[in-house]
Amino acid sequence: MEVWSRAQVLAAAPDDASRRAAPPLTATRIWSESGRGPGGLLWGRCRGSATYAVVVDPGRSYACSCPSRKSPCKHALALLLRWTDGLVAPGEPPAWVPAAGPARGRTADEERVPDADAAAARAAERRAKVDAGLDELDRWLQDQVRTGLSVWERRAWTHVEGVAARMVDAQAPGVAGMLRGLPGLLARDAWPEHLLDALAGLHLLVVAHRGLDRLPDDLAATVRSRVGYPVAKAAVLARPSVSDHWWAVGAVDSIDGRLETRRVWLWGTRTRSWAMLLSFAVPGAGLDESVEVGELLDAEVHRYPGGGEHRVLLGEQRPVEDTPWPTLERGWPAEPVAAAEHRWAAQVAADPWANRMPTVLRAVPVPPARAGEPWHLADRDGPAVRLVAAVAEPWPLLAASGGDVVDVFGEWGPAGFTPVRLLDAGAETDAPRLLAVA
Repeated sequence: MEVWSRAQVLAAAPDDASRRAAPPLTATRIWSESGRGPGGLLWGRCRGSATYAVVVDPGRSYACSCPSRKSPCKHALALLLRWTDGLVAPGEPPAWVPAAGPARGRTADEERVPDADAAAARAAERRAKVDAGLDELDRWLQDQVRTGLSVWERRAWTHVEGVAARMVDAQAPGVAGMLRGLPGLLARDAWPEHLLDALAGLHLLVVAHRGLDRLPDDLAATVRSRVGYPVAKAAVLARPSVSDHWWAVGAVDSIDGRLETRRVWLWGTRTRSWAMLLSFAVPGAGLDESVEVGELLDAEVHRYPGGGEHRVLLGEQRPVEDTPWPTLERGWPAEPVAAAEHRWAAQVAADPWANRMPTVLRAVPVPPARAGEPWHLADRDGPAVRLVAAVAEPWPLLAASGGDVVDVFGEWGPAGFTPVRLLDAGAETDAPRLLAVA
C-alpha cells in the first residue's frame, strides 16, 4: 500500500483538537509492539495515561482501546503519522491483533441516529475529566505564586511541560497550549509582570469552568473554546450565516506547539465586520492556501460560538468575476489608536483570554528616542501603541510611510500592536495594494 503523506493523515482527523493532539504522540519511546503487515495493516501499543492497543487499516477502519469515541482517535492518527515518517517496521502481528484487522467503520450512509443519552453520558464523562485536570492545574498555579517566579529563569520549559501533558490527558488541549506559551513571556521586558498576568488568566479560566452552567451562553462557549472542547464543523455550519463580500486583508503564520498555524483575516465590506479563517498543518505539510491575501470572496461565513469570536468556516461561495472593487468605496476600517484601545477593551470584556484583535491603525511610525527602547505607532493627537514587530527595528515601515500618517493592518494584543501589512490605495481604479511590513 502506498504510504500516506502527512497532509493525508491530518485530513483524516475528525476535528482540529485531534489534529493538534496526534503529533506529540509520535515519539518512539511511548510506542511498543508496533509493526505493519501485508496490505498496509498497522498496529502498536501507545503509552499515555494508560497503555492503549491501536490497530489501523488506513482509509478503511480504525480501532483503539482508549475511551475516545472519535474515529480515528489521536492514537490512531499518531500511528499513521509514524507510518508516514517510516517509523513502523514490517513484521508479524502479535496475538492481540485481529487476523482480519479492525472491524470496518460505518460509512456515512450507515451512520445511526445519535443516542442522546449516550452523548450526554460522554459529555458528562469529559466534563469530569476536565474538572479533575483543572483542579490539579489550580493547585499548581497556587504553588507558583507561593514559591515565587525566580525559578522560571532557570527551567521555564521543563517547569510547564509536565502539567501541560497532564492537561492533554485531561482533554483540555487549549489549556495545554496556553501553558506551553508561558516560557515565551520571559523574552519580554518586565517578564514577571507578564507571567503573573498569564497565571492569573489561567486561574480565571479554572474558576469560570467551575461555574460553566451559570454563565451566559456566549461566555460559556468562550470558556469551552479556551479549555479546548471540540466543536464539530457540522455544528458550526448549522449556525446562521453572514453573507458579504469578504476581503482577505492579511495572513499571519505562526508555530503553535508542533503545528504550523495560519490565520487569514477577512473584512466584510458591507457588514463592516471581521472574520478569521484558521488552518493547521504539521511542519513541511503546507498550510491551506485556498484564500490568498488581497482576494475578494462573495461568500457566506458561519461563526464559531463564543463572545468576541472571530473564527469562521466558509459556507456557500459565489463567483466574483463581475464584482467591482467599488464594494470597498467606504474604505477599510482604519481607526486611531484611542478607538482601537476602546475596541480592545470590549474584546477583552467579551473574551477575557483574548490575545489578538484585527486592527487597521491610521498612525505615524515613531522610532525610539534611545537605542533599545520600543518603537510606537502614534496618532497625530499623541496617543500611541507599542510596536511588537517581527524585527527589532521596523525601519522599512518608517521608510514606506515617509514619516507621514499611514494605514497599517496588524494584530492588537496585550503586548502591543504587531504590524502585518501597509495598506495603500494605489490608483483610483485598482484594487488596494497590500505591502508586507513584517
